[in-house]
Amino acid sequence: MDFNFNAHQQIQFPDKTFQNIVRRDIARIAESYGFSEADTGRVSIVVSEMATNLHKHTNTKGGEFLVKPICLEGGETCGIEVLCLDNGPGMRDPERMMEDGVSTFGSMGQGLGAIKRQSDFFDIYSQRGLGTVILSRIYRKNMAPKKNAQNPHKFQLGAVMVPKPGEQLSGDGWALRLAEEGAYLMVLDGLGHGEHAHQAAQNAIETFKKLPKGTPSEMLRTVHTAIKKTRGAVGVITRWSAGENKVQYCGIGNISGRLFLPDGMKNLLSYNGTLGMTVPTTINDQQYSWGAGHLMVLHSDGLKSRWDFSKYPELTRHDPTLIAAVLYKDNTRTVDDTLVVVVRATA
Repeated sequence: MDFNFNAHQQIQFPDKTFQNIVRRDIARIAESYGFSEADTGRVSIVVSEMATNLHKHTNTKGGEFLVKPICLEGGETCGIEVLCLDNGPGMRDPERMMEDGVSTFGSMGQGLGAIKRQSDFFDIYSQRGLGTVILSRIYRKNMAPKKNAQNPHKFQLGAVMVPKPGEQLSGDGWALRLAEEGAYLMVLDGLGHGEHAHQAAQNAIETFKKLPKGTPSEMLRTVHTAIKKTRGAVGVITRWSAGENKVQYCGIGNISGRLFLPDGMKNLLSYNGTLGMTVPTTINDQQYSWGAGHLMVLHSDGLKSRWDFSKYPELTRHDPTLIAAVLYKDNTRTVDDTLVVVVRATA
């Protein structure tokens, strides 16, 4: 499991003249994570093929890369995550396009196949008229997780977090606490953006990490008291338990949440207020069923609220980070920090 909660680094790819620049910059990022020359070479192949696909399939529209480290629980960087996003025409059959020799542009048709071969983990989502998102994870030598390893916590989680354009720090933030019976997840948006918003979110997260286990509402009230000297934040805490097949949720402010169940979708409602400033005298937890295949999406207001999964057939079957990236690509406002967190129950 990825224990890195930092923001993705955004690298724009406006046209083909940036291909060498993007490949060089991401190679340097990999080197800074401790990648060997050979492993950095794998990263460069992946990025080069992604950039080539961007140029071929988007013409003048370009796209962007999102990059972040993959970390072990102790904090050591073990790999790199690279997302490639475009708003081109999309593909009817991305699985077939990964076969060597298949191309819609008269080339050798080895791009997607090469990306998949060089990646320790690969996923792709593409729809005609909606563009394409490619996810590649590459690990340092002997540090890749075992394939098909069982997750004792019975959930999958992924996130995309991108600072407002022009900012180095994200005012959004999130953190996860694992427990034998499940997990606690906190998602935050510090008021505004930039350094002071980042500090408010981080202070809340540090408080959350140290709290005794309790209900989400109890923990949120303690966080509220702890960050009164900051500019404040909005946020939610969820607790889910595989053993009890339920999820608890409590939110303050405009963090948006949706829970997707076999019988439909439920909006997760939050109380009006601001952590660190004013919260209602009484706040209570909402409780819902939680079982295999259930999906939760939480996001800051950097994402437009009127997104609709019905636009994306089969998207919910993909990796949670790729789901978050597709929602980010099509719905980010670009005028604020953006955070999208996706959780899927696996049992």
